[in-house]
Amino acid sequence: ETAEMPGMYPEGEYDLAGFAVGVVEKSEIINGKKIQSGDAVIGLASSGAHSNGYSLIRKIISNEKADFSRSFDGRTLRDVVMEPTKLYVKSVLRLKEAIQIKGMAHITGGGITENIPRILGEDLMAEIQSSSWPLPKLFQWLQDKGNISNTELYRTFNCGIGMAIVIDKNDVAKAKQILQESNETVYEIGIIRERQANEYPTMVI
Repeated sequence: ETAEMPGMYPEGEYDLAGFAVGVVEKSEIINGKKIQSGDAVIGLASSGAHSNGYSLIRKIISNEKADFSRSFDGRTLRDVVMEPTKLYVKSVLRLKEAIQIKGMAHITGGGITENIPRILGEDLMAEIQSSSWPLPKLFQWLQDKGNISNTELYRTFNCGIGMAIVIDKNDVAKAKQILQESNETVYEIGIIRERQANEYPTMVI
């Protein structure tokens, strides 16, 4: 794919990225079809912005004339902004061996609001409690300096949640234990419920 990165490359230059395709038994495909009302949504903590929202991040930093070497939450702003994207493969595979994973959403471009609906049926929605995990200081700073509304914040950035996983509510305690043993920081962030005609598929409250 070619990424949209305005202001990053001179005219005539572009960024090119590749991808990999995996093969899985049809019976083991996790496609969200088993998700039902009452299921729990757990979230795995992100390591930072996870390579998304950087056009806006760069704009805010430029407007603020921010010093990349300044102390920011015990580190430099440069290190916080450039923190590599965390991968969850091994942790999720361990979880899959122990419980049924009904759906997974990698929180990338579009943030929490736009990514979770991809795994839900039209009759379901995710109600996400923003108070169930701490908003990392990077996103607090971006919201403040960029004058970003809560709606736009959760639609642009991962806001501290890099992966959302839907499981049976009775499996939450076991899932958290397994993920914590894999050195993940995990939160129970929401619930799946029936969606009314006028409701958006994901509500962050």
